[in-house]
Amino acid sequence: MEQSSFQDEQTVRHQFDSLCKLALKSEVINYEKHMAYRQKYEVMLSELSEKELSRLFIMDEHEMETHRFQVLGYDIEIKDALIAEALQTLTEKKRNVVLLSYFMDMSDADIAREMNLVRSTINEHRRRSLELMRKNMEESANEKK
Repeated sequence: MEQSSFQDEQTVRHQFDSLCKLALKSEVINYEKHMAYRQKYEVMLSELSEKELSRLFIMDEHEMETHRFQVLGYDIEIKDALIAEALQTLTEKKRNVVLLSYFMDMSDADIAREMNLVRSTINEHRRRSLELMRKNMEESANEKK
């Protein structure tokens, strides 16, 4: 009886060993599949381009930080307070020319058509506007020093 009991115990041990080995092999296969998946789809942040990195976050923009101008049906936001202040010192026509030219990337001909003016007038308005803005911005910068 003792011999039979010993053989039964040995059989159970061998079965348990086989089961453990099978479980470990299965775990190794799952681990290798997981690592292959990670290698295929995961990328280190340091390897991402600037464009890809910029898609990973969103910057909140608060209304207090921007100045809005309405020009011929366009809403134009200016984020720089100094530029916004300089724009507010201009007449409406001159401000519109600068905003359409630099913030809407419109050509002089397009602006002239929109505002019912001659193209050379648009060019002159922009030139004078920029001079006035530069002067106002320099004065503002000197006052803050």
